[in-house]
Amino acid sequence: MDWHTLLVALALVIIIEGVMPFVNPNGYRRMMEAVSHTDSGKLRIGGALCMVIGLVVLYLVNN
Repeated sequence: MDWHTLLVALALVIIIEGVMPFVNPNGYRRMMEAVSHTDSGKLRIGGALCMVIGLVVLYLVNN
């Protein structure tokens, strides 16, 4: 993997992250408020699940 591929992937993440606040800013605000009240353990589990799903998808795409 080269720098170009890494930067393209980063740009896509930033674009995807911007879709929700652009399309539904009020819903995004409510979601952020709900997340701010979630305990750390649940946030860690959610983050770990996202990483595992991402790794599985990456593995499937590259093999």
